[in-house]
Amino acid sequence: MLKLLNKINLKGITARWFLNVFLIVAVFVTVAAFAFSIIFRSVYYERIESLANDYAYEFYVLEGATRQNFKDSAIEIAGNFKYKTKIEVQVFDHDGEMVVSTTGFQLEEDKIPDYERAIQTQKPQTVKTETADGEQILVCSTPLYDSTRNLIGVYRWIVSLKAVNRMCNMFTGMSVLTSFGVLVIFGLSGLYFIKSIVKPIKAVGNMARKIAMGDFESRIEIGKDDEIGELGESINYMASELQAAQNLKNDFISSVSHELRTPLTAIRGWGETAKMSLGTDDELVSCGLDVVLSEANRLSGLVEELLDFSRMETGRLQVNAAPLNVTRILEESADMYAELARQNGIDFICNSYLDELEVLGDQDRLKQVFINIIDNAVKYTESGGQVLITQTTEEGCVRITVKDTGVGIPEQDIDRVKEKFYKANKTVRGSGIGLAVADEIIKQHSGLLFIESIEGAGTTVTIVLPLYEPPEEEKPYEGETIELNALSENSSEETNE
Repeated sequence: MLKLLNKINLKGITARWFLNVFLIVAVFVTVAAFAFSIIFRSVYYERIESLANDYAYEFYVLEGATRQNFKDSAIEIAGNFKYKTKIEVQVFDHDGEMVVSTTGFQLEEDKIPDYERAIQTQKPQTVKTETADGEQILVCSTPLYDSTRNLIGVYRWIVSLKAVNRMCNMFTGMSVLTSFGVLVIFGLSGLYFIKSIVKPIKAVGNMARKIAMGDFESRIEIGKDDEIGELGESINYMASELQAAQNLKNDFISSVSHELRTPLTAIRGWGETAKMSLGTDDELVSCGLDVVLSEANRLSGLVEELLDFSRMETGRLQVNAAPLNVTRILEESADMYAELARQNGIDFICNSYLDELEVLGDQDRLKQVFINIIDNAVKYTESGGQVLITQTTEEGCVRITVKDTGVGIPEQDIDRVKEKFYKANKTVRGSGIGLAVADEIIKQHSGLLFIESIEGAGTTVTIVLPLYEPPEEEKPYEGETIELNALSENSSEETNE
């Protein structure tokens, strides 16, 4: 018993269902069964009393008799009474002596409570009592009066309750058995229903623990089309997404490790070469130092990109907004890649004819976005291709477009290229977080970043930023101007005097 109690979770769904549902239903069914039994017994007793009164009603004609003919009339009626097998009727005179009994029963009691109360109240009195041998009976005494309202006698009917009690007890037993059957069926169906819920929930809990421990390949097999099935599908979808995120994270770590190792290898290699060439080959030393500085800058940019991503993830990526010339920033960013594009045989064009386009933003952050997008365009465009940068205005916004004729992005990857860690092309250098950071920066500038691409034909990245509108300067009211002029005139007159 103790082992069974230990297995039951008192705070589980089954225990709560038993305490909050089953016990309440059990109490309700039990009370209803006993209430129906009591009502049935009461109604049946009332029915017996009504029938007995109907059977014995012919003795009520003694009401019109006199004391002289009362006894003879009572004996005559008793002799002709046709319901002798159903009830017993006894007739008493005004002195309390029994005149006649329809069954020949001889009264042994000295005092009859219902008889005495009927005489005292002058109304019929019904009482449930027992015989000397313990049999329950229902008796009723009805007083009889002559025309002058003098008591001439009492007739008393008696009905055995043995058969009635047997029937009432049978009904009570059937009610109890029916209630027990209802509770058994309700309990079994409830336990089956609870089991159909608890078992899948336990499976979901076990799956959640496996996911928490890093097992993203397990799946729940519930096989239901209800809410539990939907929950299982959601857990499976979460596991698949976590698995995909885990793979992206591993790819990201591998990619970043490669990106960090390449400049470090170059720095160490050229540093050793420069050290060995000191005093012997100044040109080689200078070339080595240039490579070291270039790779150090590249390494610094990668670390800064990682820091920006960390700030973005924690909500600490700040933008220091101020009015700035976005055209100048775009041109500076493009100039950084013009020579690299020429060396790679790429036709690099920057059409920014508008010189006074101001936006409210952070100069360093916007430049970071432009460099990232232009770098991607040059990086993914092969020799003989083209990178075109344009700038236009429309409806209070500046639209900056970077279009290339590179390898493009597969259709299934376009919607995910702005996700963190995601790289559509894993053969080209990059951490996979540049576009995610760029998209967040543009959002903080109240702008939008769109990517359109056709695999094998090229990619177009569009940035839309709202133009800066300086606030209007407040002008003094005309009344204030008139007052100032009046004060000036008064001051001049005082000076002249």
